[in-house]
Amino acid sequence: MKGRGLFITVEGGEGVGKSTNLAFIEDTLRARGIDLLVSREPGGTPLAESIRELLLAPREELVDVTAELLLMFAARSQHLNTVILPALSRGQWVLCDRFTDATYAYQCGGRGVSTSLVRQLEDLVQGALRPDCTVLLDAPVSTGMARAQARGDLDRFEQEDLEFFERVRSAYLTMARESSGRYRVIDASASLEQVQIALAQVCDDLVACYPVRQ
Repeated sequence: MKGRGLFITVEGGEGVGKSTNLAFIEDTLRARGIDLLVSREPGGTPLAESIRELLLAPREELVDVTAELLLMFAARSQHLNTVILPALSRGQWVLCDRFTDATYAYQCGGRGVSTSLVRQLEDLVQGALRPDCTVLLDAPVSTGMARAQARGDLDRFEQEDLEFFERVRSAYLTMARESSGRYRVIDASASLEQVQIALAQVCDDLVACYPVRQ
């Protein structure tokens, strides 16, 4: 009988190539026979996707940081309990575009929200669940923002200033240092070929551990 599936998250700031490289990870794991569910945050369910639209839409009204934080965790609770946990309990692997580390990076690092407050909400919503592996796609902020701006219209978060994203990146790199056993940091400023060679190695390492999770 299968045990719980692996929970893999992909993190990074704006313009680091998350969409392209998440699709590469998905294809690589499926090619290796992994039963995989792919999702994203905020989002992943109809209700959570509606909350995502509220969070990302540019607006004239100033969004209170606590309101933003609570919306993030409201979406996460719905996503976790209706999608992620059932999939993991079936033995599926879950590959998620961002998770709670993004909250620590964007709301704590970027906005200055207390980490203890986020930790309380994390424990309330997730219990003991944490990702088994987090892939951090890291690139200088100037590089990432140039790529993001080239895509066209920017959402509410993408419209923040460079100093905000420097704080976000710093928070991600701090988490990677403090949780080095979970994190795999990939230089997203390298060529796509180099990035995907590194990602393929991460996938191979995870698949090699899969028999342990049976």
